[in-house]
Amino acid sequence: MEDSKTEITNSTREALSAILKEHIALQERVDAQELQALIKPIKNANSIFLIGMGRSGLMMQAAAMRLMHLGFEAYVVGETTTPAIKKGDLLIAGSGSGTTATVIRAATKAFDLGAEVACFTTDSNSELAELSTYRVIIPAAEKQEHNNSISEQYAGSLFEQGFLLVFDALIQSLWKLDGSSAETLYKRHSNLE
Repeated sequence: MEDSKTEITNSTREALSAILKEHIALQERVDAQELQALIKPIKNANSIFLIGMGRSGLMMQAAAMRLMHLGFEAYVVGETTTPAIKKGDLLIAGSGSGTTATVIRAATKAFDLGAEVACFTTDSNSELAELSTYRVIIPAAEKQEHNNSISEQYAGSLFEQGFLLVFDALIQSLWKLDGSSAETLYKRHSNLE
């Protein structure tokens, strides 16, 4: 029984180590200037809307929460309390493939209404990238790419994890520029839990 536990523990450590190595490699390939270019449109937006589907959508929810903690008007597309997007707003869209139909429809609508569109994707030539004024390319495998050399993980895991880390780096930069204390941000945390 003890050997079995040790084997599982070692296997888990190896998996964690492999994932961390993928992120170190990913971090070196993300263009910091693409990320930096998002600071101004985020700061200038009247409201910020975020959209993604599946696990990418969950990462977008986490990003919206941190934007709210920094004092931005941030909304997750599809929530019942999300208002209409309009000129002067920013849509941040995430899709590994850049072809997710719901995300493309939202980006098209935002663009048509005069809002700015920023995207996080793996494919700089995708429809989503073409619709976007600002692009952050996360050089990870798409969920349909099996047996690729970029990641050992299933589906779009590296993209989804990479988005969360890259966006948290952007949040750190915005926080430093803002200069608010951690106590100020904490006052914006949900207190109904």
